[in-house]
Amino acid sequence: MSTHVNDPETVRRLLATPATWAVVGLSQNTARAAYGVAQFLGDRLGMTIVPVNPRGEDTLGAIGYKKLADVPGPVDVVDCFVNSRRVGEVVDDAIAEKERLGIRAVWLQLGVIDEEAAERAKAAGLDVVMDTCPAIEAPRLGL
Repeated sequence: MSTHVNDPETVRRLLATPATWAVVGLSQNTARAAYGVAQFLGDRLGMTIVPVNPRGEDTLGAIGYKKLADVPGPVDVVDCFVNSRRVGEVVDDAIAEKERLGIRAVWLQLGVIDEEAAERAKAAGLDVVMDTCPAIEAPRLGL
């Protein structure tokens, strides 16, 4: 099994292209990293945010959903703010909902690593970014 390496052009394209990001793990808890990063995605990068969390909480003025399968769509990027042990399930959900929602990529947040899930996503035709954060990458890229 290969070790995933993020493609700089993929990272740039995902962050520079206005899109809808389903942020899995985003809730109303402002102390969580997901909240600040989702706010950054919306305010700084102009992304549309769709919160996905177990309670289906509305967050940052957006309607929340309990799981990807509940989101009416479309979704371009699935941003995974769940721990590495759980992210495989989220990636599998993204693969399952890819056609219906129009998902093009999965982004596994800083510290979230699952090589096997990354391989499954790539095999399904999704772009994969792993173990980094839009709020780190965008400024680094001058976005």
